[in-house]
Amino acid sequence: MPFVKKSFFVSEPTALFLFVMKTLGISQGEAQRLIHKGRAQKDKNILLNSGEKIEGDISLYVFEPLESNDKIFTPIYKNKDFMIFDKPSGILIHPNTHEAGYSMLDVVRWHGGKTANIAHRLDKETSGLLIAALHKNAEIELKKAFENKAVQKEYLAWVDGELKENLSVTTRLKKSIDFSSNKHKVLVTQERGKVSTTDFFSLFYNKKLDATLVRCVPKTGRMHQIRVHLFHVKHRILGDPIYGVNFSAANRYLDDVLSEEERAYHTGAKRLMLHASRLDFRFQNDYFTFESEIDFTKMQSLITPLSQREKSIY
Repeated sequence: MPFVKKSFFVSEPTALFLFVMKTLGISQGEAQRLIHKGRAQKDKNILLNSGEKIEGDISLYVFEPLESNDKIFTPIYKNKDFMIFDKPSGILIHPNTHEAGYSMLDVVRWHGGKTANIAHRLDKETSGLLIAALHKNAEIELKKAFENKAVQKEYLAWVDGELKENLSVTTRLKKSIDFSSNKHKVLVTQERGKVSTTDFFSLFYNKKLDATLVRCVPKTGRMHQIRVHLFHVKHRILGDPIYGVNFSAANRYLDDVLSEEERAYHTGAKRLMLHASRLDFRFQNDYFTFESEIDFTKMQSLITPLSQREKSIY
């Protein structure tokens, strides 16, 4: 397990953040983030006040990479500042609970040590290019580049139906707070939504599967943007268990009880058919372009035959 519970005894009253800093050898900001995430406990009670004076028995949940390398794969590029990985579908970026198992952070720390960190977000089910910084200065610079939209990203997606023409989709998106009628985490709305734009280019249509391979170029970086935009124009991404399926199937997926066979039937594929295929960015004085080494065209073998999948819900 990546999170290990470690027990300590504090002999005299000490500010929680100071104890965490000194014990783990980390900065004040890192200590405060760890506390904010609920990883400090006393008598099974989570400690969230970083300035609180503590003493006695204290537990910290600390991330430690897997000791075995049987799940570790190599980066496709590495220099003194960052690494590039071709992430498989189905792997979390960061462990999201104390009990969460293997994640990309295990892979990154295996290759880069304890100072290595992932520089941007990629959904668990999305495969493809991922940047990891090898030290704090590189992490700050890379994250700032993403925040400033200085990183150009492209994706490939296998979508339901024939996308006959290239198109650009601009909508307002906001996170949902009501899941009573659907399980969509992000909604298209004119009310307090954030502007989002994605350009789509039709590359290849497989008539037998009634599926189109699409190049997706997001101009903004909203949560689930590509998935929501394609659903909005009635070309859901095949394998998407949230957008384009009925309420029951989405709920069963989120409860982790949807079988592989049910998923293939309801969503049209065994995985989310979305792949981060290209990255372009400037780092310090150099310009970098990376293309995924995975042939996503061949992934159409994961698409459920047309006669064996449920019609999507729009």
